[in-house]
Amino acid sequence: MVQLSRPVRLPAPRRRPRLAALDGLRLVAALMVVLYHYVGLGHGWRIDSGALFPHVFPFAAYGWLGVQLFFLISGFVICMSCWGRSLGDFFTSRVVRLYPAYWFCVLATTAVLVLVPGGYTRLAWADVVTNLTMVQAFLGVEPVDPVYWTLFAELRFYLLFAIVAWGGLTYRRVLLFCCLWGSAALAFNRFGWGSFGQFLMPEHCWYFIAGMAFYLMYRFRPTVLLWGVVAVSFAAAVPSARLTWRASIKNMEQWVPFWPVMAVLTVSFLMMALVATGRTNRITWRWLPVAGSLTYPLYLLHQYIGWEVITYVENTYRVDPTVLLGGLIGAMLSAAYLVHRIVEEPLGRWLKPRVRAGIKDAAGRAEQVGARGNPGVPGARAAQVPVATSAVVPGAAAPGRRREPVVVGASVGSPADGTGGTAGSGHHTTP
Repeated sequence: MVQLSRPVRLPAPRRRPRLAALDGLRLVAALMVVLYHYVGLGHGWRIDSGALFPHVFPFAAYGWLGVQLFFLISGFVICMSCWGRSLGDFFTSRVVRLYPAYWFCVLATTAVLVLVPGGYTRLAWADVVTNLTMVQAFLGVEPVDPVYWTLFAELRFYLLFAIVAWGGLTYRRVLLFCCLWGSAALAFNRFGWGSFGQFLMPEHCWYFIAGMAFYLMYRFRPTVLLWGVVAVSFAAAVPSARLTWRASIKNMEQWVPFWPVMAVLTVSFLMMALVATGRTNRITWRWLPVAGSLTYPLYLLHQYIGWEVITYVENTYRVDPTVLLGGLIGAMLSAAYLVHRIVEEPLGRWLKPRVRAGIKDAAGRAEQVGARGNPGVPGARAAQVPVATSAVVPGAAAPGRRREPVVVGASVGSPADGTGGTAGSGHHTTP
């Protein structure tokens, strides 16, 4: 007969070191996008930006690929930040990480468009209010700044990933999710499923899928199957990258070759492979976390505000273009730092316990409703079943099997997501 005793408490797993290399990659991705908008597209300059910046333009013309790098990182860090956490914790982390800076940047961009005579007009105030929800794309309302389209992609990824997070993340579930999502996206490309097919993001899903596969490599170990998922994702992403390259040529009104697109994509995947295999764990420079914290507000602020400033200064003052470009990027980085310190951190600290309390209250009321439906236990919670001392403890390693490591308490931050990757890290990724 098995004797029952007190429930066994397992020691909390150790926190993994912060992946500072991801912060650096996020900053690189953000600066790529900034250069693409300021130099590649060249809006606001009196003469062609390719002639103004002949040494910068060949690189800036491919800066749009920073978004693809953001999506790769997002797949990695969202998976990492959600591991070992409940769906409520995942929801809380996304709200706290994304909304404070976003609210401020929506209002700041609108204010600049009103006050600075640079030629760009703001949206109607009703549309600005709708933008504060971050779901304006679902409602058919234009964004305050075009760069917010990536947030729409990130939100769709979060909603799909929440299906897996609801039941708890495991190696098998995440891998199955990657395969099912990719298969559904391929089917949409071939047959088309209307709005639902668009929700699957067949043009962007491959970066998120590869990012999740990279995280499984990092958390467990690289396998042929995981490398296969990454390889298929890379190959499947090429057609949409080619379409974006063609669109960028039309927007820039200058022809650039396609082969650098393949080169940048290859380097992006290789850099994530280095992170996944632990080759970057020794990178612990203290300035990298600070740099990573600038990524999200920099991405949200830079496009329309930057174009407005360039247009106004170019038409009003005679400023050397190189000085203007460098000064503008420096000002945007400084503004991003101030938004992070003055808006994101304090408002996030204020918002987090309130969102958690709301979710806890909703869960508690659900338990009360369930208890009323059980006449045998009126108003009472289910009793905790003690663990038999001779039984296998849940989470403990079975004989002959490798124990699955658990990381809890990971902080979250996505361009769209510098999400908190490891505990206390606060990574974020959304461009």
